[in-house]
Amino acid sequence: MSAQPGKSDLLARAREVVRIEGAAVAALESKLDQRFVEAVEILHGCRGKVVVAGVGKSGLLAHKLAATLTSTGTPAVFLHPADALHGDAGLFTPGDAALFISKSGASDELLALMPYLERHGLPLVSIVGTPGSALGKRSTVELVTGPAREACPMELTPTTSITLAQVMGDCLAIALLERRGFKAEDFRFLHPGGLIGRSAARRVEELMHAGDDVPRVTEGASLREVMLEIMARCLGITTVVDAAGALAGVITDGDFKRILMRHADPWRLRAAEVMSRTPSTIGRDALVAAAVRAMEERPGGPITALVVVDGQGVPVGVLHLHDCLRAGA
Repeated sequence: MSAQPGKSDLLARAREVVRIEGAAVAALESKLDQRFVEAVEILHGCRGKVVVAGVGKSGLLAHKLAATLTSTGTPAVFLHPADALHGDAGLFTPGDAALFISKSGASDELLALMPYLERHGLPLVSIVGTPGSALGKRSTVELVTGPAREACPMELTPTTSITLAQVMGDCLAIALLERRGFKAEDFRFLHPGGLIGRSAARRVEELMHAGDDVPRVTEGASLREVMLEIMARCLGITTVVDAAGALAGVITDGDFKRILMRHADPWRLRAAEVMSRTPSTIGRDALVAAAVRAMEERPGGPITALVVVDGQGVPVGVLHLHDCLRAGA
């Protein structure tokens, strides 16, 4: 029977663990290359949710990573591979992306999920510790963290490998946060007790009024036409477009009331004469959290609607604060 280690031996072992894992993490920096950028772009371009999966200790890490992604603006859910094979594979839907974590890259449970990804054409980003693994070969992008020496003296307990996988996951989360333009203020909206809760992590295009529901008049429209358009769309606002269809300005129901009070004969006026030429706009890919913040913190005072424009400045939607609140509820 071996002797029990003394206090000095325990401290020495703990310090060795720190040195081993610290050196491995430092070496991970050199492994961040163009593949990492490709992985970030895949997850950023995901129009649905990121499904994160892993087995054993990698599964525990996957659960944590899904929570980190969601709290920083990338909607994500954890899926246990065993549950997926017993009915939960329905969680995969078109527009999603998958993020799998595995030390060996040979977990049968994860490989068994590949047909579901292929059926929906979902891209897969894998974080694996072993180069050339079966999982890595079937991934859209493979992020390899190893090989690495485990801090366990028997080289059996996943220690260093799990630390490296967590750091790589954190790298993805922070890079996505930056890519989305996520701000500190957005955490207030993403908190479960926040104003609009989980809907804040969704994109503007998911909640905006689009197509024929976008209120729109031309610059030459009469004030009566403006009034009818605002009333018909029930959004308290109408866009005003120029001859090319680009956004020239907006008129709100508040503007309309002020116009009636200031002009003796307002019905002779045209939209171009009374519209606001500096409307607040946002892109369709922006987070709802960012949109709500823009409405609340507008320099001229809070507003309740934003015009959603494309790259050419053409209005493609209107996002109303009430829609954000209803989605959160």
